[in-house]
Amino acid sequence: MKSLFALFSGLLIATTAMAQEVAPDVLVKTVTNEVLDIVRKDKDIQSGNTKKAIDLVEAKVLPHFNFTRMTQLALGKDWRQANAAQQKTLTDEFHVLLVRTYSKALTEYKNQTIDFKPFALKPGETDVRVRTQIKQSGAGKNIELDYDLEKSGATWKVYDISVGGISLVTTYRDSFASEVRNNGIDGLVKSLQAKNKSGEATSVKK
Repeated sequence: MKSLFALFSGLLIATTAMAQEVAPDVLVKTVTNEVLDIVRKDKDIQSGNTKKAIDLVEAKVLPHFNFTRMTQLALGKDWRQANAAQQKTLTDEFHVLLVRTYSKALTEYKNQTIDFKPFALKPGETDVRVRTQIKQSGAGKNIELDYDLEKSGATWKVYDISVGGISLVTTYRDSFASEVRNNGIDGLVKSLQAKNKSGEATSVKK
């Protein structure tokens, strides 16, 4: 599943020149093709240059995520237990954790390709799912990869991903809830800080 996140992170890269409103499916398709072309040509990233992958993720991927909402959804009802300072710290640490995860995966790209499922944006919609499928080379099983996006002003931002039907946010929610039950909000903060300090990266399991 690690290689999925190389595609996952890549799908969301867009240039700053795209200031005009872009439909969510068009954004996903356009930037997917762009980033996969970049990664295919970048021998440093392919050979495991983590620093270069992290720089790429920070500069290109993260502007298209709503990290506050992702963190809020990952905590579920426990979000309300956190004060404003704790919420900011949790969001920042979750941000770092995901950067490490995506960057690590970006170095493990193995020439997968993407099929884009039909999509129709209804008038007035502000919360949508863009469905894609990862086509593995050889005898590997194809995997469904879906993006949940919400409209923020004139732009669309990702707030959850589902890999093979498993939500990224839900995956983290289970472990976050367990940590909060055992050690409170501060315990969760310390746990995330420890993971980030150690450079730990996680991935969705099927």
